[in-house]
Parts: sequence; structure tokens; C-alpha cells
Amino acid sequence: MKRFGLVILAATAALAGPLAAWAQDSTPWDYEGKHGSLVWGKLDPGYSACSKGHEQSPVDIRGAHLDKALQPLEFHYISGTVTLLNTGHTIRVLPAKGSYMVANGVRYDLVEFEFHHPSEAAVKGKLTDMDVDLVHKSADGKVAILSVQLLEDRGSANAVMATLWPHLPLTPGATAKVTEFVNPAGFVPADPGYWTYMGSLTAPPCTEGVRWFVFEQPLAVSREQLRRFAALYKVNSRPLQDIGKRKIEADE
Repeated sequence: MKRFGLVILAATAALAGPLAAWAQDSTPWDYEGKHGSLVWGKLDPGYSACSKGHEQSPVDIRGAHLDKALQPLEFHYISGTVTLLNTGHTIRVLPAKGSYMVANGVRYDLVEFEFHHPSEAAVKGKLTDMDVDLVHKSADGKVAILSVQLLEDRGSANAVMATLWPHLPLTPGATAKVTEFVNPAGFVPADPGYWTYMGSLTAPPCTEGVRWFVFEQPLAVSREQLRRFAALYKVNSRPLQDIGKRKIEADE
């Protein structure tokens, strides 16, 4: 099991580059069972933030405060080929370089995005069917994650996922190259209003200091797209964490 974890780490480091230090999982962990989320902090000293941290994610979005000083998010996403990686915990998508967003004057380059079933963030206690987290990193090493909620709609397939899903790598450690052009802008809703708060990575090592942006408007995912992902990962989302004294702010 340990050896398998090291294989996944090597693949992630080779593909993801700048986020490798944020996503090391050489000690086995899972979402359920004896290596599940309730014991992550005990599995490895490097995972201590999972149990001892005070700004953990995901959280229940409620009681948000309007902050008129927050600026609209700017998206500068480009189309390109991508690589898919089955990490053993999710499907991670590694885009071509060049896409970025600007949040309150700071540029964050898009490093990767990954999917969770069901969603990790909740809104007033309610989860959605899936979510996709777009992970960004600034020049000075700060991480910002943009979370997009996905709701099942029998008649509407998500266009980005429609391109990716025929190439899903089915076994942990497997990768697939998607030669069709993919644009992450397909995950930006028509109304890009957002909630924001300070949190953490939602998987070991649960590193804090992550700025989260959660879109207020969910997007549609088809029943077939949902079914195909659930066949790989029935549950791959961390339970909600205590918001504590943190404030959740809204831009509109």
C-alpha cells in the first residue's frame, strides 16, 4: 500500500509540478474505513493539520457578509490539451500552461482541477451532486481554489466534462492525454458571483492558508456524467469542517 502511494506521488509530481508539495500523499489515506477522514491527522505527522488545524475546509456556506470592496473575478482561461490522472482518490486534470484568474488584484495561475462526489462545500446545509475544484497558485506561492457546484440535470450535459469523460483513466495511477482542446472557462457560470473564505486543502496534508472562492450559481451535469464518475468514486468528499471564527464574505 505504501509503495502504491509513492507511485501516485511520483506521477503527481511529474505532472503537476508546482503543487506537488501541497498534495503529497505517500502515507495511504482514504475517505472511509480505517484510513478515513476521521483519522487523517493520526496517519502521518505531516497530516497533523487535518485534526489540529483551525481553518479547515470544506465548510457550510451560510451567514455570508456582503463585502462591497471585493472585486469581480477575472478569468483568462485558454483552450488546450490536458492530461487526466486517476490519483486513487479522484480524477485530476492537468491543463496546458497559460490559464489564470485575477482575484482582487492578484494573479493566480491555473495548476489543476479535480472532481468530488458529492460536493464538498455545502450551502445552508445542502450538498450538490458533484463539484469541481480549480486549483490556482500565485507567483509568491499562495493557493486559491475556485469551487463550482454541479447539480444533476437529465437533459443538460456539462460541455467540459463531455470532452473529458470518454478518456477517464479507470485505474489508480493511470493517465490519459486528451488531444481535443479543453477550456476551463466552461466551468464559469453566467453569474460569477462568489463567496470567499480562508481555508485549507480538503485532503491530506490539509495545508491551511488557502483562499477559497465558491461560485453562488451551480452548473448542470447530466445523469450519465454523474453515473460514470460515481462508478469510479462513490464517495470522495471530506465531511464539513467547523467554520469557527472565520468570516464568509460575498461579492454581491
